[in-house]
Amino acid sequence: MGLISLLFSNPALFFILAIVLLYSVIFHEVAHGWVARLFGDNTAAMYGRLTLNPVSHIDPIGTIMLFLVGFGWARPVPVNYYNLSKSRLGLFCVSLAGCFTNILIATIALILLQFNFFSSSAVFSVVLPVVVRINIILGAFNLIPIPPLDGSKIVMSFLPYRAQESFSRIEPYGFFILIFLIFTGVLTPVIVFMQSLIYGFISVLFSIFR
Repeated sequence: MGLISLLFSNPALFFILAIVLLYSVIFHEVAHGWVARLFGDNTAAMYGRLTLNPVSHIDPIGTIMLFLVGFGWARPVPVNYYNLSKSRLGLFCVSLAGCFTNILIATIALILLQFNFFSSSAVFSVVLPVVVRINIILGAFNLIPIPPLDGSKIVMSFLPYRAQESFSRIEPYGFFILIFLIFTGVLTPVIVFMQSLIYGFISVLFSIFR
């Protein structure tokens, strides 16, 4: 679902989508920093990362991947988990914040699509479904419990401290493990399952508030 082809066929739509998708990734990271601050850690603020200025967050490879394949990432917001008050709850909430933000963005986009003004618009009818899909993919992927993804820290928040230390030792190798699992297709059913859970959660919300 790369965006590069749009650059030549529809440049205006390309730039709109690029901005929206880039900020989906940025909101994910800033959410970690903001929730960490609520629990007493100001590391992200000290490093100037609680800003929506894309220059502070852009990861060159992650941005290129976003445009090429429709999936990317920003520079991780620094969090010192030792500074968090209520350490287990803090670890859980900070780790979940990014995924929750992506789910929230997807939900808002789906709500907007319920209105005729957006669903009949030549721009919004194209942009909003992409926003939904990308944000659900981001949320689903980051919920996978493999370090350094958010899902691993969510799992760690429930583990005994000794088990947390053992689990964290995987993190230096996590990126290579993820690349291997992605290219061998092992993660595909896991991501699909996570996506189905998120879609199910959103469907429940819609049924409650309709």
